Amino acid sequence: MRTARSADGNVMSIIAPHATANAATTTTTHGASIGEPGSVMSLGFELAGQEFMALNGGPDFRFNPSISFYVHCEDQAEIDRLWNALLDGGEPQQCGWITDRFGVTWQIVPDILETFLTDEDQAKVQRVTEAFLQMEKFDIPALEAAYAG
Repeated sequence: MRTARSADGNVMSIIAPHATANAATTTTTHGASIGEPGSVMSLGFELAGQEFMALNGGPDFRFNPSISFYVHCEDQAEIDRLWNALLDGGEPQQCGWITDRFGVTWQIVPDILETFLTDEDQAKVQRVTEAFLQMEKFDIPALEAAYAG
């Protein structure tokens, strides 16, 4: 299975912010050129082991938050790197959500959050929940402090 992304006239622009955010981005296939010399109709690429197909769908195909990418991050440095790359032309939202400049919604989440939210101590879960509901970008040290009480 391959995920397809649509662009309005510049398929190559889809890959640039993701390559900046993730060193594991490679171009896998080039499609036929259309329109302006050098323009591309489709482009296959791989991002962190997941295959994607970027298509020049024009202005009629827009993204919405009902489909998004959920990205697990091991540490704050990874969260910061991805968040900052997606923020370039994007819009941050509550609880680790961010919409990139193409209108694609991402949730950048620390791996440790699942551990915190599944703890048997409901007071810890409540403190962590209250903390992250105040955040746009997840802040692992702040979550750890809330968990610790």
